[in-house]
Amino acid sequence: MRYVLIFIMILLIVSCKKDEKLPEKDVETSEDISAISTKDFTEFKVLDSQIITNEDIWKSLDQQLQDFSEEKYNALKPFVLDQDIPTLQGHITSGKLSYEVLTKFYLYRIKTFDRENDLSLNSVISLNPKAIEEARKKDRELLNKKLKHPVFGIPILLKDNINASGMATTAGALALMKNTTNDAFITQRLKESGAIILGKANLSEWAYFFCGDCPSGYSAVGGQTLNPYGRKIMDTGGSSSGSGVAVAANFCAAAIGSETAGSILSPASQNSVVGLKPTVGLLSRTGIIPISSTLDTPGPITKNVMDNAIVLDAMNGYDKNDFKSVKSNSKPYFNNISEISLKGKRFGVFKKLKEDTLYVNAIDVLKNQGVEIIEISEENIELPDFLRLLNLDMKVDLASYFETSASEDISFKTTEDVMAFNVSNSDKAMPYGQKLFEGVSKDSSSKAEFDAIKNILKTNGKQFFDVPMKTHDLDAILSVNNFHAAEAAVAEYPALSVPMGYTAEGVPKGLTFISKPWSEHSLLEWAFGYEQASKMRLAPKVYN
Repeated sequence: MRYVLIFIMILLIVSCKKDEKLPEKDVETSEDISAISTKDFTEFKVLDSQIITNEDIWKSLDQQLQDFSEEKYNALKPFVLDQDIPTLQGHITSGKLSYEVLTKFYLYRIKTFDRENDLSLNSVISLNPKAIEEARKKDRELLNKKLKHPVFGIPILLKDNINASGMATTAGALALMKNTTNDAFITQRLKESGAIILGKANLSEWAYFFCGDCPSGYSAVGGQTLNPYGRKIMDTGGSSSGSGVAVAANFCAAAIGSETAGSILSPASQNSVVGLKPTVGLLSRTGIIPISSTLDTPGPITKNVMDNAIVLDAMNGYDKNDFKSVKSNSKPYFNNISEISLKGKRFGVFKKLKEDTLYVNAIDVLKNQGVEIIEISEENIELPDFLRLLNLDMKVDLASYFETSASEDISFKTTEDVMAFNVSNSDKAMPYGQKLFEGVSKDSSSKAEFDAIKNILKTNGKQFFDVPMKTHDLDAILSVNNFHAAEAAVAEYPALSVPMGYTAEGVPKGLTFISKPWSEHSLLEWAFGYEQASKMRLAPKVYN
């Protein structure tokens, strides 16, 4: 079925494959997508990191956690586990919690569960050595009674391709272990809103555009991220694998991911959390290790829709250094989303996807809320040279990151420099090879050819959604997981995935809302209405 083929294509940022050289025909036509198609991995070449240890991660925080006992942790669980940000803030206002205690709670859980034990998930690469100190500062600032953003004092993990001072930004690569940088623009925005950067989340290395034949969630630095709903059994999705897993496992209140084509939607769906891929340009990309300046965007991953709106709002802001960035004068994204009715909204549903009983159940929930459901068929469009778009962008964009945003200790200038380093450290740096980097190195085009590739892809992507939306006067189209993330990516349309239940085997799935650019307010409102009516999310049992 065609949606399966598209699902395969969109997981290019979510799947790395075999360490054999990329055939020339792949560079010329981008028609052979076997190198980026997903495979079921139940055995892994590498499970635990060969580069970092628990001792490395905790050496600056162990002493500061000594006063946080198991007894205190157990007493606090009802106030923290699976609570939304407004509830956490309420507990802090009432004195049940403090920002310091909340931060220590999440750190305690990370230390207890994340690495080097029978339940390890390998979702966190590094921790902010000043996190507890910053939480204490937030407790003092709380006393001044000034109006504060809802994210104030809330511990958040960043995907480890997002620059943050005090921690290396590695993209999961051995080559970037010394990449200590200034804050990315969105990191600055989060801090300005009062958020506490708790640490960095593991990811599919180089945002899953590196290997060619490796499992979702693997990086040389972080090891193999595992799904809390089924360790070593269920795919984590990616490339924002650690962000999705850490949120699901209550290792943080929220996390930030990044997406080129599916890298937020995929791990959000696979780990039963909420993930938003915003319109390209809503959030800055400055200081984020790139794949494609055409398609890349960061976005929030949270346990619920309200938190997603809060974190999105905290990151929002115009960045003059990002050519896609736009000025937004919108109301706060979290305002009034609980007050909007779904009645009378018109959503398109794909006929082929109605073979999925969870999708059908989600449609029924929406119908009961007054939504008009219109059955549609997929437009017969192709996405030619999708891989080439990523190849050609990454060749330029990664070099630009090295020049403008990387540490002075990083000497790399090009993709080829990184490849040479990997070859000289192949046992640790590239156990699954670097097939997709080889494709980047081989590819080239004229400006006219590259512009044509981008124009055709954007036109086709928009056609995929615009034809049914105009024909049937639709507000949104409903998909599953990241099945249509590639089309949304090239169209530069926003998409939001919300938990819609679990298969008979317990595998989480997400209902994905897709709509026109700059419709984030509406997507959050609709998703909130569905979430509250369905209440489908369940926390992973063994981690509670």
